[in-house]
Amino acid sequence: MNKLIITKWNDRALTARFDEGECRALFLESEDRQSLLGNIYIGKVKNIVKNIGAAFIDLGGIMGYYSLADNPVPVYADGRKTGNALRPGDELIVQIARDAVKSKEPTLTCCLNFPGKYTVVTMGKTQLGFSGKIHDERWKEQVKERLQIFKNERYGIIVRTNAYGIDAEKIEEEVKQLSLHMESVLTRAKSRTCYSLIQSGNPSYIQSLRDTPQLKEIVTDIPEYWQQIKDYLEEKQPADQEKLILYDDPLLPLIKLCSLESVIKTAAGSRVWLRSGGYLVIEPTEALTVIDVNSGKFSGKKTQAETILKINLEAAKEAARQISLRNLSGIILIDFIDMEDESSRDELLSVLRREFMRDPVKTVLVDITKLGLVEITRKKVRKPWHEMVRE
Repeated sequence: MNKLIITKWNDRALTARFDEGECRALFLESEDRQSLLGNIYIGKVKNIVKNIGAAFIDLGGIMGYYSLADNPVPVYADGRKTGNALRPGDELIVQIARDAVKSKEPTLTCCLNFPGKYTVVTMGKTQLGFSGKIHDERWKEQVKERLQIFKNERYGIIVRTNAYGIDAEKIEEEVKQLSLHMESVLTRAKSRTCYSLIQSGNPSYIQSLRDTPQLKEIVTDIPEYWQQIKDYLEEKQPADQEKLILYDDPLLPLIKLCSLESVIKTAAGSRVWLRSGGYLVIEPTEALTVIDVNSGKFSGKKTQAETILKINLEAAKEAARQISLRNLSGIILIDFIDMEDESSRDELLSVLRREFMRDPVKTVLVDITKLGLVEITRKKVRKPWHEMVRE
């Protein structure tokens, strides 16, 4: 079960997600520099670069990257123009699908997403899909049958991990509300001028309420955050209202109660010690992130192969936690200590896959390369922790 801690650190909103007593995610956001993720704008096509299959769209001082291949059906702001051939000067309704990371512009899409607690209504993608973490085929068939009434050529539906086991009526009601909201956004856009912000995304702590599966408790010591969260839960997630707690103890601040200063220090460092005495070295680069596993001070009484396996298994669990904690994304390579036994390698990969299942962000274990490196990809959504801290 997951627990959210929402407080302030260095005058910025800090959101921490705990799972089984361990912090597994950190998000930091300034009130004057809130993430643009999820914002919907009317943007103007600035130029089209055919050799990279992209357009660059001006949002009024912010330039965004727009993939032509990923957006085969543009959504024109005035609703009159049709066709897929974009031209400079065209005005589109676009959503920020990925925050700016490092030197890269934010990624824009015309496949507008309207997420709820249990589902996402996706304009431009008409299929009915399910989270890859839901494996109950019988349950999926039952829900799919109930949602057929919403099947159309305007939007599709993704059933989120949070929905598993929820009454189908609640899922249907949410889809209905989200589809109506989508239509109101499109109607509103027709009367707005270019560069208008049509809809703002929520602060990261509100997004975390929506995106965290199996939410057990929400604790904050900031009264204004408590009120915002209370209002959001009343409207969007009434079943979670009783989980909200306003912490008030002047002698022991929430950030110290939860040892968040220690977590922040660990997330900012390149070296992470393991209980066995081994350690990880984590090095993000422009192209990818490399994690190196070292045996360090460990000296067990077992055979060398058993010792290496024990260190690697502990390192696998901690590496998965650190990837989520630091919000690392893109290509990630882990250099475990070499193991000759194939069954040990299989066990290692099995542990990694199980740990990645705990991550709400899509994380894929690709394979072991010929050089013995474990290759992973993780979806890019928000900025990594080391960039959040530097802002």
